[in-house]
Amino acid sequence: MSYLVLARKYRPQTFAQVVGQEHVVRGLSNALATGRIAHAFLFVGPRGIGKTSIARILSKALNCAGGPRADFDPNDPICQEIAEGRSLDVIEIDGASNNGVEQVRELRDNVQYTPTGGKFKVYIIDEVHMLSPGAFNALLKTLEEPPAHVKFIFATTEVHKLPATILSRCQRYDLRRIADLDIAKHLSFIADNEGIKISPDALTLLARNAEGGLRDAESALDQLITFCGKEIREQDVLDMFGLTGIREIWALAEAIEAGDPEPAIRQVRALVSRGKDLLQLTRELCRYFRNQLIYHISPELAASQIDPSEVHHFAAMQPLPPKDLVLVWIEELVRLEERIRHALVKEVMFEITMIRLAQQREKVELEHLLRALTGGQPIPPVDRPSIAPVRSAAATVDARDSGVAVASKPQPEARPPEQAAEERPAAEPEPEAPPVPVVPPRENPAGVKEVPKTKGKREISRADKDEFYQDPAIQAALERFEARAVEVREKPTQAA
Repeated sequence: MSYLVLARKYRPQTFAQVVGQEHVVRGLSNALATGRIAHAFLFVGPRGIGKTSIARILSKALNCAGGPRADFDPNDPICQEIAEGRSLDVIEIDGASNNGVEQVRELRDNVQYTPTGGKFKVYIIDEVHMLSPGAFNALLKTLEEPPAHVKFIFATTEVHKLPATILSRCQRYDLRRIADLDIAKHLSFIADNEGIKISPDALTLLARNAEGGLRDAESALDQLITFCGKEIREQDVLDMFGLTGIREIWALAEAIEAGDPEPAIRQVRALVSRGKDLLQLTRELCRYFRNQLIYHISPELAASQIDPSEVHHFAAMQPLPPKDLVLVWIEELVRLEERIRHALVKEVMFEITMIRLAQQREKVELEHLLRALTGGQPIPPVDRPSIAPVRSAAATVDARDSGVAVASKPQPEARPPEQAAEERPAAEPEPEAPPVPVVPPRENPAGVKEVPKTKGKREISRADKDEFYQDPAIQAALERFEARAVEVREKPTQAA
C-alpha cells in the first residue's frame, strides 16, 4: 500500500473537521439549512488554509443522499466517490493549466448535461485568477445564468486579479490564516494518531513557522517524523528548519528593552554562528513585540490568541515597555524585513537595526518631553524647588528672539518676581484680531534714553528675559537636560 502524506491523510472530510474557519462553515451550513444556495461560490485566502477542502465538502453536502444538508454522512457512496475523485458530477479544473478560451467553451457546452448520480453538477476551478481575459469573457454568460442543476465553486489566492464582472456574480467567502493555537492542537491530534511523541515546545515552533497555513505545518511534521522517528523535541525542529527558540527570542528582546546594545549584538552573533536565518529571526522578533502589544492592550484577548507560555512571560515582566515604544520597535522591524531580503550584507544591516532598537527608548522619552513642553501632555515630574513666577500678557516671548542658548555654564541668580514686576514697563493692550501678529509697542519710561533698534530685530527688555528664564516649562527642560540658560550677546558691527 502506498504511503499517504499527512496533509492528504488528514484532509477534512466534513464541515466539523475544518480547522480555524468557523465563520465560513457557519455561513455555508446556514445556506444549506435554509435552501438559500447561491449558484456560484468564491473562496479567497492564502495557501494551505482549506479552500479546496471546503469546496469538496460543499460538493458532498450538495449531492449527498437526502441533501442538500450540512450534516451528511461521509461514508455515503456519493460522498466517497467525491472524496476519491471518481465522481462524474464533480469536476475539478486547474485554472493555471486550463486557462484558455477553448477550455472554457468546452465547459460551457458540458454544463447542459444533467448530473448522473447527485442533484447538482459542480465545477470546482482552483486558482481561478489564472484564467485569461478571453476565458473570463467566455464564462460570464454561463456564470450569470447557469442551468438549475449547475453550481460553480472558485478558489483563489489573488482575488485582486479577478474582474469585477466575475466577483459580482459570486457569493464570496474570505478564509483567514489559522491561529497558532489551533494549528498546534491539530498537530497534537495527528501525532497521537500516528503514535508520535512530540514536545509542546516543538508543536509551538511548528505552528509559528507555518504562518497560519495548516498544510505547511502538516508537511513540516511529516518531514520531522521521517528525520527523527517516534520522538520529536524542540531542538530537532530548530536544527531542521533553522528556527530560533522562543527563549532565545526572549533574551534578544530583553536586551533591546533594557536599552543596552552590547548584549543584543552578542546574542545576534551567537545566533548567526549557528546558522539562523536572519529574515526568519526578524519575523520572530516582530511577532514577539506584536504579541507583547496585544497583551499590553488586553490580557484577556492575548490569553485566547497567544501561546500560554508567552502570556506567562509577559505577565512576569512588569512593568511592560510603553506602547509607543513597542510600536516604534515593530515599525523598525517591518522596515528591516523589507530591506534585508535584497541586502548583500544581511548581518551588518541586522546588527545596525538592533543598535537602533536599543536606543529607541531614549528617543521616545525625549519625544514625550518635547510634547509636554508644547502642551501635548503634562510635564514629567522633576525634583526641584517650586517657582511661582508672575505671568502677564507681555510674558510670551519668542525663544528665537530672546537671545537664549543652552550651555554648560552656571545660570546667574534670578531676581525675585516682585522686583521683576516693578521693573517691567506697562504694556498697551493688543489690537483686536490683527491679520498679522504684531508686537505691541512699549511705553518709554521717563528718563530712559531711546536705543536705536537693529533693523529686522526686536529689542527684549531685561524683565522679559528674566521672566522667560523663570517659566516652569523652560526650567523643567533645563533641569531634564542638565543645562543652564545664558545670554548670548552679538558683537557690535564696525562702521564702514
